[in-house]
Amino acid sequence: MVGKKKEENELLQLPGIGEATAEKLIQNGFDTIEKIAVASPFELAEIAEISVDVAKRAIEAAKKMSPTYFETAQQVYERRKQIGRITTGSKALDELIGGGIETQAITEAYGRFGSGKTQLGFQLCVNVQLPVDKGGLEGSAIFIDTEATFRPERIEQMAKAKGLDPMKVLSNIKTLRVTSTSQQILAVEKLEEILPNENIKLIVVDSLTSLFRAEYIGRGALGERQQKLNAHVHKLQSLADRYNLAVYVTNQVMDNPAILFGDPTTPIGGNVLAHAATTRLYIRKGKDNKRIVRLVDSPNMPEGECVIKITEEGISD
Repeated sequence: MVGKKKEENELLQLPGIGEATAEKLIQNGFDTIEKIAVASPFELAEIAEISVDVAKRAIEAAKKMSPTYFETAQQVYERRKQIGRITTGSKALDELIGGGIETQAITEAYGRFGSGKTQLGFQLCVNVQLPVDKGGLEGSAIFIDTEATFRPERIEQMAKAKGLDPMKVLSNIKTLRVTSTSQQILAVEKLEEILPNENIKLIVVDSLTSLFRAEYIGRGALGERQQKLNAHVHKLQSLADRYNLAVYVTNQVMDNPAILFGDPTTPIGGNVLAHAATTRLYIRKGKDNKRIVRLVDSPNMPEGECVIKITEEGISD
């Protein structure tokens, strides 16, 4: 409630925006001066039920009020020195992605049902608790469960394999079962209250897109779905940057009928997720317990593939 009042007060500084208008804007995702500054006048006018001229004045004022902070490349370089990495349990996969799952970044894994996306999430929840010299960050994890996939018994197996106390490992993982996109979005917003006081080094969302896919059906709902998904993902990136933690999300797939040759498997989320994820992994089943992991996108590593194994003890080469 306090956060909402703060947002309203910020928007009330704009010309032509009263309390009722500010409330409409916030409900539709325009909850900061920066979002108003980059909005379309016609879009803003329709959402807030104001004239296009009033919307234009509000946007111009928002642009003037929005500060732009430039950093030198050296400052960015120094900040990136603080990045930590969590081992996946497989040396081949760690090498493929540049040393492990990075903090200050979103790593997305997509693939068909049973490909091992969730298993990797479990493994990271265990591995993040390892000492730094063993590939961990000596931190705890948050697991946001949208598909009822969280299994503490599996975490227990993986913890034992690493020589860790299973009960201690489980106590360092906070889980939340969400059943709607509203709950999912709110859960991430609420993390602002938890993260400053906890040593959280990993956020897992399994799966990021399933509830959005279920609730926003048909082409008519696609625009609203993508807008909400975009804001949601950017909030996760903001938390990753601010608290120097890793974000790992799983994603569902569909077959693209436009692809006539090769693998038609396409991740859900379109360009919104393609641009938001720092590292994208495509996982598919191989023979026995093997999985082929393909690095599809990375800002600093070349595309490539490796083979990992998923056993009772967890993920390994």
